Amino acid sequence: MSRVILFNKPYGVLCQFTPEHGYRSLQEFIPIPGFYPAGRLDADSEGLVLLTDDGGLQHKISNPKFKLPKTYWIQVEGQPDEQALNKLRQGVQLRDFTTQSAQVDLINEPSHLWERKPAIRYRKNIPTSWLEIVIKEGKNRQIRRMTAAVGFPTLRLIRHAIGEYTIQGIEPGEWRMLNFSRWPGR
Repeated sequence: MSRVILFNKPYGVLCQFTPEHGYRSLQEFIPIPGFYPAGRLDADSEGLVLLTDDGGLQHKISNPKFKLPKTYWIQVEGQPDEQALNKLRQGVQLRDFTTQSAQVDLINEPSHLWERKPAIRYRKNIPTSWLEIVIKEGKNRQIRRMTAAVGFPTLRLIRHAIGEYTIQGIEPGEWRMLNFSRWPGR
């Protein structure tokens, strides 16, 4: 039986079990040995991280070849127009690669969203907007690089879902254990 932990990673926490460079780590939140993250989320990002005690499942969850969609809520500086949204949807040329097409929607600020600590900088004369972006790849800081490339820097990034699993009902720093005799789609 495989076990999977759904963890709502707070801002400023590394996706590893060893603290480093003044950042907190998973060790502070997940007291069960033998679990490893299936993919990463940088310290500046928040939201869903899946951990498992099954190496094969860890590979399947994190490998883009298996195309698990990842859903992000992103607060950006400014108000993206349809042209910028279409660029994100079609794929953005970054310095080292072109992103795959993505599902991109302008959304209202998600309800029941917790306050980030530290808070996002507020500029009276510069509005912010929220996007929902769904991708099936996941290169280093990809979402941040995509929004910056179309002129709307990311202020806050929250991974809401991986496949069918979400952070719904899981507060930042909390986790939920799931047991599988067979991972869906496996």
